[in-house]
Amino acid sequence: MKHLLATVSLLLLACNGKLPAADTPKLSVVLQDKVKDDFEKDNPKWTFVEGKWERRNGVLAQTAETQPWAVALLEDRKLAEVDVSVRFRPVSGKEDASGGIIFRAKDGKNYYVVRANALEDNFRLYTMTDGKRKQIAGATVAPPKLGAWHTIRVVAKGSKIQAYLDGKLTIDHDDSTYAEGWVGLWTKADSVTEFDDLEAAGSGK
Repeated sequence: MKHLLATVSLLLLACNGKLPAADTPKLSVVLQDKVKDDFEKDNPKWTFVEGKWERRNGVLAQTAETQPWAVALLEDRKLAEVDVSVRFRPVSGKEDASGGIIFRAKDGKNYYVVRANALEDNFRLYTMTDGKRKQIAGATVAPPKLGAWHTIRVVAKGSKIQAYLDGKLTIDHDDSTYAEGWVGLWTKADSVTEFDDLEAAGSGK
């Protein structure tokens, strides 16, 4: 039993550990193909896989409880190397108050997602495979404030993935589950979350 508890503790530390060192080299990608949406008008390239997504007052909002998560994909350009960012505002939620960026999505059930949650002090990177979520990296952070705007940014190049919360490099991880795909947006459970100024750039394979 002690060995099992020790193993679980090590796994938790690995998945929700310290922030990257200040001198960690920061990834950059060739900004060849660009995708952008400020949500001021309809964009037919969005596919709303799950959830209730609506444009209101120049933002895209996910407004309905969705179990387990709400998914929206921007099926514009498939990017392998990618630098993607979005502003998000967690409005409310009792079970969850999250906002996330999807990247390298094959479809609505297979992708990476990085998310922050106003109800928790962590910032996490997951793989979603056939609709099953697995945490692969994370760090302890100050919870994003409800009702305030925050920014998530992800840079992925080859197997290297770096994620930023409000401009600070927070995750630095290697994983090769997905090599290319769409970008998108994500929330969980009863989160009501607004998104604005989605920008993605990079190159396909």
